Amino acid sequence: MKNAAGKKDDTLDLIVRQLGTVPLDYTDKFNLIKKKRVSDKAWLAAGVLIPLFFRKNPGDAEGGEFVFQLIKRSSGVPQGGDLSGPGGMLNTMLDRPLASLVATGILPSLKGKARSFLRKRDPASRRTARLFFANALRESWEEVRLNPLNVELLGPLPSYSLTLFTRTIFPLVGLVRKEWNFRPNWEVEKVVEIPLKSLFAEDSYGVLSVEALDERESSKLNWDLPCLIHADIDGSEEVLWGATLNIILSFLKIVFNYDPPTGNENKVIKRTLKPGYLTGK
Repeated sequence: MKNAAGKKDDTLDLIVRQLGTVPLDYTDKFNLIKKKRVSDKAWLAAGVLIPLFFRKNPGDAEGGEFVFQLIKRSSGVPQGGDLSGPGGMLNTMLDRPLASLVATGILPSLKGKARSFLRKRDPASRRTARLFFANALRESWEEVRLNPLNVELLGPLPSYSLTLFTRTIFPLVGLVRKEWNFRPNWEVEKVVEIPLKSLFAEDSYGVLSVEALDERESSKLNWDLPCLIHADIDGSEEVLWGATLNIILSFLKIVFNYDPPTGNENKVIKRTLKPGYLTGK
C-alpha cells in the first residue's frame, strides 16, 4: 500500500476503479433530506471536495507523492481551526446549471474512466452525484479559488451524516491536475497538505481529548476521539479529526482495504471547542 501510493498512474487507476464500484447511497439520503425539509426536522445537504494532488519531487521527473489538500477553517467561522475539504451547503439555483455543464462535458471535470463508471450507475445516482460534485466545485472556487477546470473527478465516497449537526456530507474525491494559487476567502485560513503515506503510518495517529460547552443544554461535553497529527510546513501542528478524518479513512478502506489504528493513547492532544461550535452560531 505504501509503495503503491507513490505510483501516480497505477494509484489513480486503482482509486477510480474502487470508487467507481462502491455502493452509493446518495439518492436515498438526498430524498430523505428533501422530505425532512418540509417537516420540523429540517436537514442540510453539503457537497465536499476531497482534493488529491500529486506533488513531484524537485529534480526527479518520475518521483513524487500524493497529498490531500485540505483547508483549515478560519477563526471567523464556528468550526474555526478544523481541517476539511472545501465545500458547503447545496444551492440548487447555482448548482443544477453547473451540474448540467459537467454532464455535457462543457466543463471537463468529469471524463475518462470515472465518467464511464458513473454512467454504469442508475440515472438517479448519476444525477445526484453530479449535483453534489458541482456543488463542491462551486464552493471550492468560492473558498480558495480552486479552478473547476483544474479538478477531475476520481469518484464519490459514501455520504456521511454528522452526529452534532443536522447535516449530511456528500464527499467526492477529485484530482487537482496542476499547481494552483491559493486565495482564501474569509472562511479559510490556509491550505494544509497531508501526504497520503502519513495515513498509513501508525505513529501519525493519536487521541484528541475534546471539551465543549453545549449551550443548548448548558452543560459540558467531553470526548476522546481518534485523530491524525500532522506537522505542517509552517511549523504548526495540525490535527485531523471528526467527520473529515472519518471520510478520508473510508477512502483508505475502500481503495486500499486499510484499517488504521484506533489512536495512540500515549499521544493525547487536548482541545476546548469555542462557544458556538456546536450550534453553528
